[in-house]
Amino acid sequence: MPGYHALLGMHAFGLEECGDYLLAEARGRRAVELEPRDGWAWHAVAHVLEMQDRRGDGIAWLRADSEAWSRESFFCVHTWWHLALFHLDRGEVGEALALFDGPIHGARSKLALDLVDAASLLWRLHLMGIDVSSRWQTVADAWQPLAGAGSYAFNDAHAMMAFVGAGREASALEVFEAQERALARDDDNAGFTRDVGAPVARAIYAFGAGAYAETVRRLRGVREIAHRFGGSHAQRDVLDRTLLEAARRAGQLALARALEAERAALRPGSAVRPPRESSSRID
Repeated sequence: MPGYHALLGMHAFGLEECGDYLLAEARGRRAVELEPRDGWAWHAVAHVLEMQDRRGDGIAWLRADSEAWSRESFFCVHTWWHLALFHLDRGEVGEALALFDGPIHGARSKLALDLVDAASLLWRLHLMGIDVSSRWQTVADAWQPLAGAGSYAFNDAHAMMAFVGAGREASALEVFEAQERALARDDDNAGFTRDVGAPVARAIYAFGAGAYAETVRRLRGVREIAHRFGGSHAQRDVLDRTLLEAARRAGQLALARALEAERAALRPGSAVRPPRESSSRID
């Protein structure tokens, strides 16, 4: 049946988000066999490999035929982001930054879809103690026209990462003002913002200000309901990473150890901090 690959690829992603990794991988790989340019199916399998902490398999999967899933694809930046995550989880900071400087942000996309990935990757590096030099500035520049939009809480959180990373206080306050306006509306995003988006934005802002205990308090309050404002499990992992690092810096060591143990059970080899030999500054 024409287009059946697309059905399989979408089904694969749904299965993965529901935790059925075995069937999700099979469906996704079959979709790619039927249509090698089905970028969504490539992406769905990448999600499976991410959730199972199969970093080497993930790199091999996405590098096997990057031309197939990236050429003329509106969605390709996000899949390059997934490849960067696999490298980052192996402590390969240089590889992750090369992907950021190249296909993830090299073209200076203004699309929120792409800016979410750019901000999220830099924030993960920031949490690891990596100084990414001036990269924050170009990402913040691209987010600036959207700072006052307040149209989607998930985007607000990532705009806040960029503004905190770039040290743009006025822009961060614009996000808070936009969220206040969003809360006054009678739409889905008002609920997203109230339940998750506003606390997350405040938590990220607090982290940037060194108020780590406040970051912990706000993120612990939304951790179990964060799915309400969208994103995938892989995307929302940035919240758990932020919570863990904030707990460490706040001196809440019992919580930090509990979070580390939980993470180790799910992702035994995931690097939350860089290996000792890595430089803390990447120019």
